[in-house]
Amino acid sequence: MPSQNNDDSEGPWRSQSPPDLELLINRTIHFLKSLLPGSGFGGTFIFLILVVVGLSVWSSYYTVPSDSVAVVQRFGKHLKEVPPGLHFKLPLGIDKATIVPVKRQLKQEFGFATAGAKDPYQGARNGGRETQMVTGDLNAALVEWVVQYRISDPVKFLFEVREPSETLRYVSESVMREVVGDRTVDEVITIGRQEIEVEALVKMQELSSKYVMGISIDQVQLKNINPPTPVQESFNEVNQAQQSKEKLINEARREYNKVIPLAEGEKDQRIREADGYRLKRINEAEGDTARFNALFTEYRKAPEVTRRRIYIETMQNVMPSIQSKILVDDEMRGLLPLLNLDVHKGSRE
Repeated sequence: MPSQNNDDSEGPWRSQSPPDLELLINRTIHFLKSLLPGSGFGGTFIFLILVVVGLSVWSSYYTVPSDSVAVVQRFGKHLKEVPPGLHFKLPLGIDKATIVPVKRQLKQEFGFATAGAKDPYQGARNGGRETQMVTGDLNAALVEWVVQYRISDPVKFLFEVREPSETLRYVSESVMREVVGDRTVDEVITIGRQEIEVEALVKMQELSSKYVMGISIDQVQLKNINPPTPVQESFNEVNQAQQSKEKLINEARREYNKVIPLAEGEKDQRIREADGYRLKRINEAEGDTARFNALFTEYRKAPEVTRRRIYIETMQNVMPSIQSKILVDDEMRGLLPLLNLDVHKGSRE
């Protein structure tokens, strides 16, 4: 089997190096001596050669997982990067292969810790002091967040910075304190969460690139944001009062939006009706004026004919609406009313 150091305390990357050779050789020699006869110098030398050959074969090949690459060092100097699969290297500690999970998304948690995490730099540290922050309005807040990142350059990750994961925790804490310190406690807890996440992501990536850490920040996500325990009850009362205020304001705005547009609509309707009536009266007056002017022009040309025509037209309009008509001749000397006797007879009965 290949020599693979799977110690969880070394995090998601691990070094493919053989165990303690001296201890392993001694154990193997004692084991072989117990199996083979003779204990002279020649036999011991042969056993030692067999042990060295076995260790060389055992430590000359290794396997790289599909989500990782191996960085190979020869006598401590960087040699090459190896893709996933089965590979061979010089044995007995000449070549050293360090597996780095470049395709795996790693994360660091601040203020809490996921149970069973293998990375020692993933969970919360410093007894939760990293979550205690002061906002821009001098209020205290307990901020919990998660940083998700990938190893973009395994060579820089291993050789440019000592303990890059720990450095990333310090960078994340520093950036989060700076971003939270620029905002009020209300913004941090309510409307400013998304802006904080975006700004913190940009600044963390800038510092990671500046320090040549070989890390790419994928996401910064705020989790729970609470006031300190001694003032939490009072803070909740303030929040409830603010929510009640916002509720009343929203109800007033709803009523305003309901009444004001209706009144404005009625106002516009009345104005349009008045404008229509005004235009109607103006047009009618202008039409009557034009009609009168035209009639007056014709009257001036033939006054008698025009007067008689107007008289006849007027009588045509008036006479149909009269129930009883009595025609009187101007030359008649006496007036004898001719009544409709049938009508009067019927009214008497």
